Amino acid sequence: MSFPFTLRRAFSTSIRCSYKTKNIPEDILASTLNTQPRKRGRPKNIQGVGEIAPKAEPRSSSISKVDRRRRAKNKLSLPADRLELPPLSQWLDYFPTGGMALKGRISIANPDTAALVADSFVPHGSRDKVIVEAYPGPGALTRALMQLPKERIRKIIVLEDTEYYLNFLNPLQEADPRVQVLPMNGFLWESYHQLDVQGFLDDVETTPWSQSNPHLHFISHLPMDVLGEQLIAQLFRCAPEQSWLFKYGRIPMSYLMHEWVWERISASTEERARCKLSVIAQAVSEFNLSIDPKVLLPYDNHFYPEATNPAYSSRTENRRRGTPFVAGTFTPLQHQIIEQGMLDKWDYCLRKLFVLKSTPLKSAIGHLAPGADALKSYLSDDVPAKQRADMKKIVRKLNVKDWAAVVGAFDRWPFAPEELLVTDTFSRDERI
Repeated sequence: MSFPFTLRRAFSTSIRCSYKTKNIPEDILASTLNTQPRKRGRPKNIQGVGEIAPKAEPRSSSISKVDRRRRAKNKLSLPADRLELPPLSQWLDYFPTGGMALKGRISIANPDTAALVADSFVPHGSRDKVIVEAYPGPGALTRALMQLPKERIRKIIVLEDTEYYLNFLNPLQEADPRVQVLPMNGFLWESYHQLDVQGFLDDVETTPWSQSNPHLHFISHLPMDVLGEQLIAQLFRCAPEQSWLFKYGRIPMSYLMHEWVWERISASTEERARCKLSVIAQAVSEFNLSIDPKVLLPYDNHFYPEATNPAYSSRTENRRRGTPFVAGTFTPLQHQIIEQGMLDKWDYCLRKLFVLKSTPLKSAIGHLAPGADALKSYLSDDVPAKQRADMKKIVRKLNVKDWAAVVGAFDRWPFAPEELLVTDTFSRDERI
């Protein structure tokens, strides 16, 4: 595999500290909590949609820090038979949710829902597919894929590096020779490089770009944090260059993702959610929801961890656990609007102009670089129709063809800066 991209990114983290807090013995605190009415908990009488209802036993109410410490001290030993997942009431014992690596992880938990999602991703008529599944979590969706008719799936390659999840994933490869569980991070470029180096995809046929590849399929739970958004944004950017798994052809990608990310991806020129991600996604792929979003509501009937009570969360609503998820599938376009070798220029123009997203293009275009007002003549009515853009539109309302004209003009401009210094593409050595 050749990986021509580099990534320049700085990560920042924030750490909250509290000072001058009193040390209260846990037994006193626990007895006090037990005598007080609980204010947190799940809404009562929540009903599923259609024929789906929670199959596992009900979840407990929101768990206090004292209870969490007690669970940590009295950690359950792993069951001998881990082909089946434990009851949902025990998931917190086996699958903790704290820490930077786990706080954005959302996993499908209802086996009936997982079966519906699996069938929508790999529907009737599929044959001999090789599935690369990233971020499987405990593996409810993996198990549902295994239970599909065997002629649909030839191999399932699971990428997961979290020990808590591997405890319940590794037994799957012992039970089914089609399953290979690799302790790799689905966010790392090197993980996909190793699939090629170690021969896991040697039996996958490469198809011409003129036809979709029916044999290879990427499936993932998309983490509900900024890294999840970076992952899907950068995988979109691999399509024009036919890199990553797209070296095998136009393979589909299916995701369980936060509804807010879907809204940004699918936003039209008339919607305020339209952003850089919308433009890139629509320039490189066609996409659709795999199942009716109502089937995945309410959240607590289908996903783990349970929803966060808004009163106890400092996160914005669209980052809060418990907001809706959707299932969608993306397929690269046969005719890519972003030409090979032009990705950095698209990234540069998008970033520079979306800073002024409510400004008409005629006023914003000078922001690209010193002297860039000269690009107005490259986009006016005096040039071929394919090279024109409506200069009266505000930046947010530019469609994909408008953006292609802007980037094309920038590319032809002899004074365009050569060092663009911005990119959203893969790195071989860093996280995506």
